[in-house]
Amino acid sequence: MPSIYAKRSTFEMIAFLIAGAILGVMGVLLAAVLAYADKKLYVYEDPRIDEVEAMLPKANCGACGCAGCRSFAEKAVNGEVAPGRCTVSSPEAVAQIADYLKTDAGSEEKRVARLACAGGAHVALHRASYSGISTCRAAALVCGGGKSCSWGCLGLGDCEKVCDFDAIEMDSHGLPVVTESLCTACGDCVDVCPKQLFSLHLVSHRLWVACKNLLNGDAAEAQCEVACTACGRCAQDAAPGLIAIRNNLAVVDYSKNNLATRTPIERCPTGAIVWIDAAQGATKGLDAKKITRTSPRPVELADIPLTAAPAKYEEASR
Repeated sequence: MPSIYAKRSTFEMIAFLIAGAILGVMGVLLAAVLAYADKKLYVYEDPRIDEVEAMLPKANCGACGCAGCRSFAEKAVNGEVAPGRCTVSSPEAVAQIADYLKTDAGSEEKRVARLACAGGAHVALHRASYSGISTCRAAALVCGGGKSCSWGCLGLGDCEKVCDFDAIEMDSHGLPVVTESLCTACGDCVDVCPKQLFSLHLVSHRLWVACKNLLNGDAAEAQCEVACTACGRCAQDAAPGLIAIRNNLAVVDYSKNNLATRTPIERCPTGAIVWIDAAQGATKGLDAKKITRTSPRPVELADIPLTAAPAKYEEASR
């Protein structure tokens, strides 16, 4: 007669086999459902996308207007964008992609970042010395950063730090300088600048107002020797409608860029409006004042009337 332990062992074995069978059937059913779903929901992806993506620089800079190189490759394969739209790729790479896709390479005028400020430490006045976290964004939170011109560049190099292409370098006067040949127009400098001094422009936009100061005449020039004084000479000398004075600042209408010449810069007294040439860089007009100072201007602390100061500061000043 089987013992009670033998009966229990047999029962456990049967239960184990039943559980295994149930799991096996469930696994088969689940695999069948997944296989069916994979077949029904399958989305075909053109294998050429991987090939085109491999030919791209993989900068994922967004200068082409796409979310990244993968997105650009998809649109290029679908014929939505021309290979030449990628201004970061070399001409050889663009030609290779066009040949692979059997399409026209197309062309896209290069865009670059431009800075609307020329007020380096040697020409711009400071009313206070900033001491704190060495970023423009931090300095801008402390009374605007200490620069007399509240629109001017703070010179702490946030733009240089975020540029992944080494296209921005701070000069000896604390101003960022853009190397157009390295700039991909990714827009990182545009986003990081707390003064909103950077903007993306076509390289054919040669006329450029390197200032955003909205004060008028002497008030603007007192803050920065190269500020736009809204004298209007550039607008008078330019083709009709090309330049206008708005809010005490010269503004170029780039929809009329085909009318642009060097003429409007020649009589600018401060050199706030310049002509940007690929070979010579930014050049000023003949009448622009000559800046010979190379050292920073001294900090001129803002005057605080004693009558407005608390008594403890009056005592400390005696």
